[in-house]
Amino acid sequence: MNKWVKSTAFALSLVFTLGLAGCGGSQTAKPANDKPLKIGVTAGPHAEILDAVKKVAEKDGLKIEVVEFNDYIQPNVALNQGDIDLNSFQHQPYLDNIIADRKFEIVSLAKTVIFPMGIYSKKVKNIAVLQPGATIAIPNDPTNGGRALLLLEKIGLIKLKPNAGLKAAVTDITENVKNLKIRELDAAQIPRSLDDIDLAAINTNYAMTAGLVPTKDAIALEDPNSPYANIIAVRTKDKENPAFQKFVKAYHSEDVKKFVQEHFKGSVVTAW
Repeated sequence: MNKWVKSTAFALSLVFTLGLAGCGGSQTAKPANDKPLKIGVTAGPHAEILDAVKKVAEKDGLKIEVVEFNDYIQPNVALNQGDIDLNSFQHQPYLDNIIADRKFEIVSLAKTVIFPMGIYSKKVKNIAVLQPGATIAIPNDPTNGGRALLLLEKIGLIKLKPNAGLKAAVTDITENVKNLKIRELDAAQIPRSLDDIDLAAINTNYAMTAGLVPTKDAIALEDPNSPYANIIAVRTKDKENPAFQKFVKAYHSEDVKKFVQEHFKGSVVTAW
């Protein structure tokens, strides 16, 4: 009988203890640093940078699990569903578009790197000596075409309507003092057209394929303040999570900046 009483008392004690653990989460839950942060990235440069961030973060006691995706849709789907904690692969205009389309509750937490669009030429060494009537090639898709026009405006070659925004089109040009001819070409074709045109706006991925290094070969380049800088994204409700701020600190470290500079040799530029 005594043995039965003792067993029952132990069982009741165990249930009571587990009940307290469930109710008192703030006291018994594991510290955030004990659970790895799942960071979604696309394969390639973003994944390579995250490996460097992971090493820095772990020195500070923050565990990172890198989750690679092979498309640009799933990282935001997974984040919105709570399958991952953060993602790092996109720029703000892309995130804005997908939020408008899918109503995801996701926001930007911090900037990461930029794959800068540059202005390249085999005929001109300086924008200031560009002759009237020169031909400039820009991508013919709306996103990158607008990006190119904003860069041309920034370096003083054209002016756009004040409300043109990121979706600027050639029809939004209000001033073209040098009567420049704007040719809209497939983005992948533009590097191969450099012999036939005076200037070209080329995305980093196509510049690299053509053997061009943005920070070395471009005569004008987007800077880190560009709206096309890549970002770390987080669910809106979690943006104040201290562990996420710790992750940003690791990403923005000097070690990661040095890795980006040395590993990508000017093709990727830090935006912080």
